[in-house]
Amino acid sequence: MVPAAFPSTKRPSRRDTLKTPRATVIEKIRILLVDDHMVVRQGLRALLEAEPDLTVVGEADNGRQAVELTRKDLPDVVVMDIAMPILNGLEATRQILKDVPSAKVLVLSCYSDDEYVQQLTEAGVAGYLLKQTAAADLIKAVREARKGNAFFSPAISKRLLEHYRRAFRRGRPLRQSTNVLTSRESEVLQLIAEGKANKQIAAELGLSIKTVEKHRQQVMNKLNLHDVAGLTRYALSKGIIKTSTGLRLS
Repeated sequence: MVPAAFPSTKRPSRRDTLKTPRATVIEKIRILLVDDHMVVRQGLRALLEAEPDLTVVGEADNGRQAVELTRKDLPDVVVMDIAMPILNGLEATRQILKDVPSAKVLVLSCYSDDEYVQQLTEAGVAGYLLKQTAAADLIKAVREARKGNAFFSPAISKRLLEHYRRAFRRGRPLRQSTNVLTSRESEVLQLIAEGKANKQIAAELGLSIKTVEKHRQQVMNKLNLHDVAGLTRYALSKGIIKTSTGLRLS
């Protein structure tokens, strides 16, 4: 009589264990989300973290916090809004790419103005997507940005192409946008337009009140605008600040 076969109770040898295929380790792309609306950040987090190779390492609700978190956490990709309090997305992008050049900034905004696109492209963003973009495009854009590739929404790509075509037909080099204000002056301008007094601006930027007054005067001289109302209108027209409805004034 043949004895019944039973599963072996022998423990696997070290040699057998080594032969077992190891699980593939996925190196996740580390993402910082920057948007002043919590519901937007929550939606983006849920979307991105559903992908096995993406992880959100932090969130910021203004540009200054974004700069600080990028310096601290060193994310691979920063998904950046434009119109935000304290420090807007354009200035935040400039500071991030200066301080942490390894980071890739991907703009996600409802604004598609030529001036925004040109200035952010010149600042060195890896891509520019509109908030109407399909979820799959955003995920692809993050992955492409991490690789060092550019990714733009179709509408943005079309504008950039037309811009280059016009320059080519005219036989002229592309005109660089003129930003007459320094990065610090732009910060001061935004805080003035948001209604902050010199003392509050000094505390926010870690400067003396005297230094803030100097920057304030330089801003007024450069823009030839000598009252707060004029500076606020200028900031609104350039998208540096936004109205309570989120619409830019023309």
